[in-house]
Amino acid sequence: MRIVIAPQEFKGSLTASQAAAAMAEGVGRAAPEAKQETVPMADGGPGTVEAVVAAAGGRIATATVEDPLGRPVSAQWGIVEGQTAVPVRHGVPVRCGVIEMAAAAGLWRLTDEERDPRITSTYGVGQLALAAVDAGCRRVIIGLGGSATNDGGAGMAAALGVRFLDQEDKELPPGGAALARLDRIDASGLDPRLRECEVVAATDVTNPLCGPEGASLVYGPQKGADPEAARELDAALRRYGEIVERDVGVQVLDVPGAGAAGGLGAGLIAFLGARIELGVDVVARTVRLRERLRGADLLLTGEGRLDGQTSYGKTVAGVALIAREEGVPVIVVAGSLGPAWERVLKLGVEGVEPIVPRSGTLQQAMARPAEMLAMTTERAVNGWLRIRDMADAPDQ
Repeated sequence: MRIVIAPQEFKGSLTASQAAAAMAEGVGRAAPEAKQETVPMADGGPGTVEAVVAAAGGRIATATVEDPLGRPVSAQWGIVEGQTAVPVRHGVPVRCGVIEMAAAAGLWRLTDEERDPRITSTYGVGQLALAAVDAGCRRVIIGLGGSATNDGGAGMAAALGVRFLDQEDKELPPGGAALARLDRIDASGLDPRLRECEVVAATDVTNPLCGPEGASLVYGPQKGADPEAARELDAALRRYGEIVERDVGVQVLDVPGAGAAGGLGAGLIAFLGARIELGVDVVARTVRLRERLRGADLLLTGEGRLDGQTSYGKTVAGVALIAREEGVPVIVVAGSLGPAWERVLKLGVEGVEPIVPRSGTLQQAMARPAEMLAMTTERAVNGWLRIRDMADAPDQ
């Protein structure tokens, strides 16, 4: 018997690797004879670097970059290499850099009082991309979750050599609000090495750059924008999108996913030729999840809270769909269940086992997360084994 264990992080309590280890402990108690394979997963948000590095045998690197307000910080990113983990080009394995934009420009970098998407910048994200290129990476995955910014990726592009100029030919200051004064883009200084790179932007949202479903009006408030500031930022991004199309020759205003991470998706498309892809698919491909699932008897996945949003491009949903295509049954172990969690059952999930309330209270689960996750996984696997044995038993 072979069981693949592929959870995402349990937010606030366990990383994806820690969750996989706890679930493996539970599997070992329920089915000690089973061969286990742990594949920590993510969907492009926080935890992506850790999950990919752990699952694909990569390594962590660090770089000093600017945070959303221009202060120097140390940010981690990942390097994955080898023909077994990433694509090859002309028969040569391609070194892959894995970046979370939030490592440099994430909301977690700011206090509540510092949140202001009118002035925050993605400059540090561009610095991380340069670090990857300097390290020889020619494929770069950039996770777009958890941003504190709304600058359309202009800060990122500025770090790579692009100039954003006003009517007086002066460079704009950082932040999304300044884009309202954008008159001209000069991309002639873009680092030429970037033309050799394949860039993939990993996200779980499909929002356009502007409008009622755009970056500013939908996500601006959680980054500190009041309604007036959100409208100001939306208008600034529209001007930015129009000038990008005029000066760079790339249409970004209506592209699905261009509004991800405060419009960073648009900047990556315009200046790096990036593809916007569903984050869980990018991670699954990089860690070879499909190949690892072939011939398995069971997939165990999980997350901290399973609800109606899970089925819309989140890790558990993406993993479950791949398993269904490979004919592998799926059980989800969740910290707790929220409204409309049943939607995940339509994706081929055979069973859902929550920690709360069956194994205790939320407080107990948060106090002893690994222990409670292992216990719940053991119960889930025991239940699956009983059902399987009953199905295999000959009729009397």
